Amino acid sequence: MLQLGYKASSEQFGPREIVELTVFAEQQGFDSVAMSDHFQPWRHTGGHAPFVFAALAAAGERTRRIRLGTSVVTPTFRYHPAIVAQAVATLECLYPGRVWLGVGTGESMNEVPLGVEWPDSKERFARLKEAVELMGRLFSEERVSYEGQFYRAHNATLYDRPSTHVPIYIAASGPAAARLAGRVADGFICTSGKNWELYSEVLVPSVIEAAAKAGRGAQAVDMAIEIKVSFDTDRRRAFEETRHWAALALSPEQKVGVDDPLEMERLAGALSIEQAATRWIISDDPEEHVERIRPYIHLGFRHLIFHSPGADQRRFLQLYAQQVLPRLRDLTA
Repeated sequence: MLQLGYKASSEQFGPREIVELTVFAEQQGFDSVAMSDHFQPWRHTGGHAPFVFAALAAAGERTRRIRLGTSVVTPTFRYHPAIVAQAVATLECLYPGRVWLGVGTGESMNEVPLGVEWPDSKERFARLKEAVELMGRLFSEERVSYEGQFYRAHNATLYDRPSTHVPIYIAASGPAAARLAGRVADGFICTSGKNWELYSEVLVPSVIEAAAKAGRGAQAVDMAIEIKVSFDTDRRRAFEETRHWAALALSPEQKVGVDDPLEMERLAGALSIEQAATRWIISDDPEEHVERIRPYIHLGFRHLIFHSPGADQRRFLQLYAQQVLPRLRDLTA
């Protein structure tokens, strides 16, 4: 079944607003909300960074149906993985069957300001593997002792451990993390708007092949993708709104080592609006949105999480729910 979600960006909205947007997304018929977890935003001016677990708890109290998750938390540096497991277990106890945990290897801008020495990608990936293993054991076992390269636990217990399963999703932009998701995770997350071959030839095949080697069917892994869309009845307005997220159009080489929102804002501000818009599906035509989203569905993505760049998120949520979501549901009816 197709799940249609909403990306509630904590880098763009404060704690009260992000809770209200989650409530509004449920009212409009969205199936899930994915909240990002940042200590610092992508830009200093007008940026926000509410604590995701507090915001999810508040949103859970105000909603009844919509699934709530992180996209994504880094359970390896400023959080010990056991603390992340405790936080998510508490949320699942409060809102059973509605909570999921998305995790990734992280970004320097959220860790370096707290004194973390940012390691290379190999170490970050090794830490994520250990964290996922430790959290999985804490979710399922009574008392956990663990001796890893990076993390340890001695007779650790989650005393408020939910009876329902907490799905773990692993975010990936390359084959190693995608294979890890296929082997051990309940879900896989990536973001749209990059070279198509990355999805069709690298990420999706890596998940499927790893799942098969682990003796799991491809259906065991929920394939989720954040799809960056700018939709409005005014096409020019949809185009201009992407400027707020110009940092997403910076290349990995441009962003590497940047851990200051002021510097990230400066780099992003130097991009043209045409460059800033490259990661987004921009149109005032709902059919055009469907046609550009359809290839992701054909690849096997069944959990689509829509990220809109504009300031007026209620306008986006209402327009997308009325004009695009029904057409997408019809594709897989």
